[in-house]
Order: sequence, then structure tokens, then C-alpha cells
Amino acid sequence: MKVYVNKPLCTGCQHCKDVCPVAVFELRDRADVANVNADVAPAEMEWKQVSDKDVVAKWKDVQDGHNHFAEKNDGTSGGISVAINGEACILCQACLIQCEGECIHIIDDSGTEYKSIYS
Repeated sequence: MKVYVNKPLCTGCQHCKDVCPVAVFELRDRADVANVNADVAPAEMEWKQVSDKDVVAKWKDVQDGHNHFAEKNDGTSGGISVAINGEACILCQACLIQCEGECIHIIDDSGTEYKSIYS
């Protein structure tokens, strides 16, 4: 299983980490570019210190208890999600349903790709 996060789309909501039963995700500080880009995301989805403008417009003013786009993770939200343990993924898809930024990608062993869809 291959799991990665499209970093410019990540709001830092931490839902992926909170719902994952096998600890695939960790949130890391946005300034730590090398550690943020530690998963297998393609180059165009790596963190280049710029969030997607449409995602920012959608989430920057939402008051839901999350620190959207915060530089550092405070244990409840903020930072950027990194799929540090993608090989442990059991394809339960909980993260795909909960991801606010629709930034999670999972590719199973047959090559089928699953993407997050937040409603």
C-alpha cells in the first residue's frame, strides 16, 4: 500500500491522524520542509511552503476548533499531515472521508488509487 498527502491541500485539521486505526499519519511543523516531505508524494504534491489558494479560501475562517494552516501542530491540529507509515494502511478509508483538504491518496497493491472526498 502506498499512502501520501498532497501537502499544499492539507489544512492541518488532524482528522486523518485521529481516525486512522493503524497510525499511518503524523502531523509535522510546516517549517520543517524535509520532514514534511518524508512520505512518497510525487514532487508536484510536496510542500513548497505555499498552501493551495482555493483550500485556504474555503477553510481559513472556519471556526470548528481546528487551527487551520497553523505553522505548528499543538497536539490537536495545525502543521501538515505526513503519511509516515503508509505500508501499515488497511484501506479502511476513514481518513479519505474525514480529510478536509481532500489531500490524501492511497494506491493499493493492484494499482487502484483512492482519493479523499470531504462532504
